[in-house]
Amino acid sequence: MTLQPCSTDLPGEASTAGAAKHASPVTAAERDEGIGSWIHRHRVRWAGKLAVVSESGDLTYDELAGRIDRLADALGRRGVRRGDRVAYLGENHTAFLETLFAATSLGAIFVPLNTRLAPPELTYALNDSGARILIHDAPLATAAQAAVAGTGVTRTLVVSPAETSADDAPGAERYEAVLRSGAAEHVGRAVGESEPALILYTSGTTGHPKGAVITHGNLHWNCFNVLVSYDVTSQDVALMISPLFHVAALAMGVLPALLKGATVILEKRFEPGRTLRQIEAHRVTSLSGVPTTFQMLCEHADWAATDVSSLRSLTCGGSPVPLRVIDAFAARGLSFSGGYGMTETSPGVSSIPAHWSREKATTAGLPMHFVDTRVVDEHGSPAERHTTGEIQVRGRNVIPRYWGRPSETEASFTADGWLKTGDIGFFDDDGFLSITDRLKDMIISGGENVYPAEIEQAILEIPSIASASVIGVADPTWGEVPHAYVQLVPGEIFDRESMVAHLLSRLARYKVPKRFSVVEEFPRTASGKIRKADLRASANGT
Repeated sequence: MTLQPCSTDLPGEASTAGAAKHASPVTAAERDEGIGSWIHRHRVRWAGKLAVVSESGDLTYDELAGRIDRLADALGRRGVRRGDRVAYLGENHTAFLETLFAATSLGAIFVPLNTRLAPPELTYALNDSGARILIHDAPLATAAQAAVAGTGVTRTLVVSPAETSADDAPGAERYEAVLRSGAAEHVGRAVGESEPALILYTSGTTGHPKGAVITHGNLHWNCFNVLVSYDVTSQDVALMISPLFHVAALAMGVLPALLKGATVILEKRFEPGRTLRQIEAHRVTSLSGVPTTFQMLCEHADWAATDVSSLRSLTCGGSPVPLRVIDAFAARGLSFSGGYGMTETSPGVSSIPAHWSREKATTAGLPMHFVDTRVVDEHGSPAERHTTGEIQVRGRNVIPRYWGRPSETEASFTADGWLKTGDIGFFDDDGFLSITDRLKDMIISGGENVYPAEIEQAILEIPSIASASVIGVADPTWGEVPHAYVQLVPGEIFDRESMVAHLLSRLARYKVPKRFSVVEEFPRTASGKIRKADLRASANGT
């Protein structure tokens, strides 16, 4: 198979030779094609214009560029080289963006970590990526300290408004002090489009997450798709209420806005009342989220009294927007652009034009401008319209590989280079894509991807459990939630409280099943596999 070329000489993966290569300054014959140069390129054009608004302070484009340069120099002085992995654990904060751009300007790889993960899950990501440095929020110090134990992380930086903290681990450095220690001069470096920019961990179908290697070029082309589909302008004010460690918020929201020179407002977490106040106070033009987000906004007591007339772009992913929510926003003159994507496509695959939002509400939309999408039958041949099959994608936004997993990379692509999404769907007569099922049994709960295999593996650690199977069931708030079916070892009894406590010690809270059912025997196929379709039918009362 032929995949997009990517740097293979990286420490901790193909060889250790890359560890000695410092990203060198750009020469006349070389160009910096990486995302790390974006803010510097805006420095004069948008000097004095607000780039980021947050609780930690507002920054103009020239101020943000200066801080990124200082941090890049400070990280370089601390040994960060081309191909090294720099991990970040924290809520939405300017430090997240500064670390992203500083690390990638050095040719290093940024590894954002989900703050909702349990320490063992964080440890796995740090070990698998081979991260050398971890930057984290001060409130997450306990989780960070537990996570780095036994990993290759040699330095930790703490993001906090205070200069000292009793919670700091021995040897930890203050983020602001480190940044101030760097030189303010910008040093251009030759970073190629095919080089890795991010490693984003996706929940694995086999029990362990996989690191999706997203290149600089992948992010460029995803941004181009967003600019075409959503008409992003330099005058936009984008309110980011979803966590940036998710590819949708980062690559569909923040990066396209900053590429255009727009203003980004960072919120640490979503709270519907505060979000409504921010929309009115800052004249927000762009808002993205999941269906639950918009449902909570239109059901809030302040919804009717809030001035939302500045909004012109509402984007939603994860699952279709309920018609009642579409109608509530339509009554205020607002319409949605829904869509479909995945980490492996950086992430945009398709989007629903706003003027089709109600008529095509149950679809995933039209393929994005620079994305090719097809549906194939069981033989790999293109399926007819209205005929279901596996959805496959190709484009320059599609990742080249998984980190350190060549066999899984090969299994994820067809011989002619199309990504096998594992999702089942069909095209209608207008060319809109609909998703009907998931080959990989993934559950989408409140916009979070949850894989049953990971939960099942944790449940089976309990000695009293003989067998387990997890499915997704409908939930009015979160879209779907995990429902676990368990078969007990003869003579044992089910202890729900102990089960939940065990799972919380291993998994993020959103992955822990909201419902449990004990079965005497599982319905199985002739080969012994559990028939999840039967479990779904039972859960739905059919």
